[in-house]
Amino acid sequence: MASNTAPAPAADDELMHEFGPLLRVYKSGRIERPLVLPPVAPGPDPSTGVQSKDVDLGAYSARLYLPPSAAAATAAKLPVIVYVHGGGFVAESAKSPNYHRFLNDLSSACPALGVSLDYRLAPEHPLPAAYDDCLDALRWVLSAADPWVAAHGDLDRVFVAGDSAGANICHHVAIQPGAARLGGAVLIHPWFWGSETVGEETRDPAARARGAGLWMFACPGTTGMDDPRMNPMAPGAPGLGALACERVMVCTAEGDFLRWRGRAYAEALAAAGKGVEMLETDGEGHVFYLFKPDCDKAKEMLDRIVAFVNAAA
Repeated sequence: MASNTAPAPAADDELMHEFGPLLRVYKSGRIERPLVLPPVAPGPDPSTGVQSKDVDLGAYSARLYLPPSAAAATAAKLPVIVYVHGGGFVAESAKSPNYHRFLNDLSSACPALGVSLDYRLAPEHPLPAAYDDCLDALRWVLSAADPWVAAHGDLDRVFVAGDSAGANICHHVAIQPGAARLGGAVLIHPWFWGSETVGEETRDPAARARGAGLWMFACPGTTGMDDPRMNPMAPGAPGLGALACERVMVCTAEGDFLRWRGRAYAEALAAAGKGVEMLETDGEGHVFYLFKPDCDKAKEMLDRIVAFVNAAA
């Protein structure tokens, strides 16, 4: 007689860590990233005419985007947007269809030369690997070692931009001592946290600890929730006046539990004398624009980012 009882999982296939839909880690070492879609290849984008290519940079890679306006013999050099994807430091890729679509759209709309970074992910490569890769990539961009950057990039107008964990990385890159001056930074739904609540964040200690759990896993050497890399407003963190740009755009979303932290960061930047542009999207959640790129609010956000970049011309 057949049994309806599912066999018990093998001992070495026991689930050891699970962080929502982003990451599952098994005792055997098997890792699952359920949200990650199959990668898309670079090449001409039929909707925008943007060309893209991948560049191997050793431990990591970058996908570059060149808008069709660059082909004109008299074309002026373009702003350069170095984009850092999100995914909790453990998931996603510059090659994912959502990020590929966004970079095509952004590069076309500005127009700008896009450089989307495919940094190493935890847990295979714990932090600070992602920070190190993105710092190195920014230096590579500024060296104009790539022919697209050399021919078409305006190195006086280099921006860093990113979402969620990628926005966190953008802050880290821009706050480093001796960092090259940047045209600006765009932080979309930035992932910052801390031991003390801000705004209307949850005050439940257990919930706050869960909110920091992925950070502690991805960065085993961290000092905790007030590590300056996770809480740039913590006591002892580098002063925000040292940020390597004078203009910062901070985007938040009404339905995102991180919005209070993003607002507090924007207010702290303004108090430090930085020029801050704030955009909060009503009725939407975390990184909504990646999943609903054709909605009116995603288009509004794109238009605002384009205006922010072009204001530095």
